Amino acid sequence: MLVGLLVVATIFYFARIGELTTLNWVVSNVLPYVVFALIVVFQSEIRHVLADLGRRLTIFGGSSSEGDSYDDIVLAANLFSQHQTGALIVIEREIGLRTHIESGVPLDARLSYDLLATIFRPSAPLHDGAVIVQKDRIAAAACFLPLSMNPLLSTQLGTRHRAGIGITEETDAIAVICSEETGAISFAVGGRIERDLSVEQLRDRLGSELRRRIIPVTLPTPIARNTDDESDAALDSPLAEPAQQQKPDTESNA
Repeated sequence: MLVGLLVVATIFYFARIGELTTLNWVVSNVLPYVVFALIVVFQSEIRHVLADLGRRLTIFGGSSSEGDSYDDIVLAANLFSQHQTGALIVIEREIGLRTHIESGVPLDARLSYDLLATIFRPSAPLHDGAVIVQKDRIAAAACFLPLSMNPLLSTQLGTRHRAGIGITEETDAIAVICSEETGAISFAVGGRIERDLSVEQLRDRLGSELRRRIIPVTLPTPIARNTDDESDAALDSPLAEPAQQQKPDTESNA
């Protein structure tokens, strides 16, 4: 890219010095379009440079939403991990995610554990795709994200994990991913992914990246139940499906 710009600048210089009228006219009229063409051709590189600049400014300036609490995300991740429910939660920081928000279903709802559990219920219409969080509000659900094309990523990572990594490659966002196959919790930032995190590790990573301490909330602990109580335990989960209504027995005994 720099070599091409140097060649164009050299041609323009000699056209001016040598008073080459035709070449000078061509360069003067083509040069503005060349600038736009370079922006289109190298848009991916320019995006990465701006994203890196945004990360550096965030490091020096700190987070602008110190009072927000994201412990609901930790609680929801614990729920999804226990029930092996797939989920992808993206937290916006300095670089806006409006393009990706517009690809999903707008919600603009207050961030809460109950809402996250409802969105990612397997039978819910919005469970596919990502949830994007802006400060203390859920901006949209079922959002489409760019997939990472990094050839060094493990082949065990599916579309959900690659989408979480992809959005962190292009922006300074944070992604929390829960696997529906193993229930493992992953944390992606800066194009890198940390897998198999515990709930406590996830809380610490969120707190360090968001430049604040997240107050620990007591996590629900599984209680040993008898076999007869398994149906009651399933009904207690926010991810449990509503029971189907049984039809009344119309047959009469003789």
